[in-house]
Amino acid sequence: MLVAVLRLCARLPLAWLHRAGAALGWLAYWASPTYARRLKENLYASGICKDEPRCRALLREAIAETGKGVTELIAIWFGKDEKVARLVVECERWGIVEAARARGKGIIFLTPHLGCFEISALYGAQRLPLTVLYRPPKQSWLEPLMVAGRSRWQARVAPANLSGVRMLYKALSRGQAVGLLPDQAPGAGEGVWAEFFGRPAYTMTLARRLQQSSGAAVIMAFAERLPEGRGYRLHLEELPADDLDRLRVAIGMGFGDWPGFQAALTRHMQRVHEHREVQPLRLRVKDVEDRIARRPAGDVAADLDPAHPL
Repeated sequence: MLVAVLRLCARLPLAWLHRAGAALGWLAYWASPTYARRLKENLYASGICKDEPRCRALLREAIAETGKGVTELIAIWFGKDEKVARLVVECERWGIVEAARARGKGIIFLTPHLGCFEISALYGAQRLPLTVLYRPPKQSWLEPLMVAGRSRWQARVAPANLSGVRMLYKALSRGQAVGLLPDQAPGAGEGVWAEFFGRPAYTMTLARRLQQSSGAAVIMAFAERLPEGRGYRLHLEELPADDLDRLRVAIGMGFGDWPGFQAALTRHMQRVHEHREVQPLRLRVKDVEDRIARRPAGDVAADLDPAHPL
C-alpha cells in the first residue's frame, strides 16, 4: 500500500515535491531545538558567511534544501525510469569519466551529502556498471525501499560491512566503477581524525585504500539542485593523483590536510635553521667555559683576553 502511494506521488512535478520538502524542512527545524541549534552552530562555525545577514539567509536556505533532499527521494526512488533519466538536465565534463574508464583501472565516485547525491549514482548507472556502498537505515522497513530505488539500470548496492567492501574491491578489479559517500562517519578504528572547518571530524579512509590497491581514478560528483524543480546539474571533478598522495602523507603524519602538514613542516624547518645558527655559538661558549675550568687559579684573565691564544 505504501509503495503504491509513493509511486502515485512520484507522478507529481518535481517543483511540487520540492515545495513540500521546504515546508518539511522548516517543520523539522522548529520541532527539534537540538537539530536547530546544531544546524545554526555548524553554519556559523564554517566561516563561509561574511556577515550576520548573509548567515541568516544561508540558514534559511539550508533549512529548506534539507527538506527538499527528503521529498525528492519520492521522485527518484519511485518514479518511472524514463522520468528519472530526464532529471539530470546538464552534466559537466562527462568526458573525464570516459577517459578514466578507458584506462581500465576502475573509477571511484565520491558523492558527499551535497545537493542530490541519489541522482548522481543513477545518472552514472545508466552509462556504466556501478556498485554503490550504502549504510542500512535504522528503520528496517525502509531498507527494501532504499535498495529497490537505488538498484536501477546497471547499479548494484553493497552494504557498509565487510561483505560490501569486498564487493567494491571486486568491482574495481574488473575495471568497473564504485561509489561511496566520503563524509559518512566510519566505525571505530576504521578512520582518522581530520580537521574540518576548524573542528576535528572522524573521517573514513576507505576511499584512499581502494585507490591505492587498484590505481583507480577518483572523481568527485555533485548534483546541483536547480530552482523551481527544473532538475539537476551534475558537476564532476577528477582528483589528481598528486593530491591524493599528499593527502595520504598528511593524514599519515597526523594532520588533517596538506596545508596543515606544510605549515608544520615549515615551522620545523625554521626551528632547524635557528638551531644551526645558534648551536655553534653555544658550542664555542661551552668550549671556553671548559678551558676556564681547567686553568690554574689566577690565570682566568688569560681566557678573557681576546688576544690570548686559546
